[in-house]
Amino acid sequence: MLVHNARINVPPPRNEPVLSHAPGSPEKQALKAALARMAKERLEIPLWIGGRHVRTGRLADVRMPHAHDHILATYHEAGPEEVQLAVRAAKEAWHDWARMPWESRAAIFLRAAELLATKYRPILNAATMLGQSKTAFQAEIDSACELIDFWRFNVDYAARLYAEQPQSAPGTWNALELRPLEGFVLAVTPFNFTAIAGNLPTAPAIMGNTVVWKPAAAALYSAWFIVQILEEAGLPEGVINMVAGPPGPISEVALGHPDLAGVHFTGSTEVFQWMWRTVGEKIASYKTYPRLVGETGGKDFIVAHPSADPDALVAAIVRGGFEYQGQKCSAASRLYLAQSTWEKIHSKLIDTISSIRVGDVVDFRNFMGAVIDSRAYARLEGSIASARNDGRVRIVAGGKCDRSSGWFIHPTLIRAEDPFHSLMATELFGPVVTQFVYPDGDYERILKTCNETSPYALTGSIFANDRRAIAQASDALRHAAGNFYVNDKPTGAVVGQQPFGGARASGTNDKAGSPLNLMRWVSARTVKETLSPPTSYTYPFMLEE
Repeated sequence: MLVHNARINVPPPRNEPVLSHAPGSPEKQALKAALARMAKERLEIPLWIGGRHVRTGRLADVRMPHAHDHILATYHEAGPEEVQLAVRAAKEAWHDWARMPWESRAAIFLRAAELLATKYRPILNAATMLGQSKTAFQAEIDSACELIDFWRFNVDYAARLYAEQPQSAPGTWNALELRPLEGFVLAVTPFNFTAIAGNLPTAPAIMGNTVVWKPAAAALYSAWFIVQILEEAGLPEGVINMVAGPPGPISEVALGHPDLAGVHFTGSTEVFQWMWRTVGEKIASYKTYPRLVGETGGKDFIVAHPSADPDALVAAIVRGGFEYQGQKCSAASRLYLAQSTWEKIHSKLIDTISSIRVGDVVDFRNFMGAVIDSRAYARLEGSIASARNDGRVRIVAGGKCDRSSGWFIHPTLIRAEDPFHSLMATELFGPVVTQFVYPDGDYERILKTCNETSPYALTGSIFANDRRAIAQASDALRHAAGNFYVNDKPTGAVVGQQPFGGARASGTNDKAGSPLNLMRWVSARTVKETLSPPTSYTYPFMLEE
């Protein structure tokens, strides 16, 4: 935006419409064409440092989870030298980027949003389907709509934050300047949401920060197309620098640098706690206190009151627990069902789970694809095998595992006789949902149990038509979920509508998709100008004894 002497208003953001990909629709034809073309290609993905493509020769493969013999790309792994190079590139870009007018920074990300909404939409959706085994719908709401929303809404939030100014007393003029952090931000992003991979490095960048971005290896394929979008949108060299490779060595170098100013993280609780400890141990070595923002694990719940609508509950359990193979930090993974409610839904729920199609996401009839890699498959297969041999639980539906062509874990429902069983408390991150059936009269007790069972507090929902039961649950579970839903599944937060994040072991609850998150990436300076300064040190009270 090249305008001088004007107060700039950014275009009002709106949530990107979700395309249906209905049979014969233009978007479905474009997506199918992209899938066919991209599946035949084999990319070489370099590092992206200082605007340059850097190749190390240390190569690793990106495979299709649902067809694990199919290699989509090879990528170059960074070592300590390349991470230091990325930090230097971020530091060199910081001076000019931090001083660029916010409107000019905003224009880059608004253009990125438009590129994604048009030219890159089938490309990034196809990359997410092939590389992360998402269905067309799951890719559309993630890699298209949510990422577009992040870029549009974050620009609007930034404009609002910059416009918030203090009062000025007579004879003075006060201002509040939101400066970028002094140093670089380390962004570490997960495999499960392309939108998170696009948001975590760009949210700090919108506020004038420069970034070292470490995407998950399993999502590098889609991450590479995000790089192309940002390049085409005009992002200056060195503002965001992408380094791939083993997370431990990359994080150790970045966290050990004295110019670390912040960490923007989504991933496991264990890794974030390690990062926090590492920063704490090195706190005296940093130029400034680093800002730590993290969204981590979840053991997300659905509590069903006896007055719950049976059909709505079944749909919420299936969608909330099994969409994208349960690989959402917000996925429903523990259920508390009133006995009378369970009696109403058990046949339909089991039949519905049994009818779910699992397979290659290029077949649009499939509801589920594969879990992300062999490690996830082994972990989930082991959990299901343990459940089969555990007399305290029983598999009610599903339980099939098949890795012959892809890492397929079929949707599984387990019933626990103990509400404190580990399956009701431990995050599995897969299509495994555990339920506990409670006596109808124990609703108040089960709310207390739900609140105390798991260390996490990310998402959760209550199903009830009785308004008193809803109010009771809202109060009892006030700190059990940062995103709380009434008569809806606990997944699907929308930018601008439900800012996302949780507390306890689920993270710092800095609410991605809201101004609260952007505030973490600025350091405020107050500026006071006295228009008519005093010329004497004395005060009126001193004129008499």
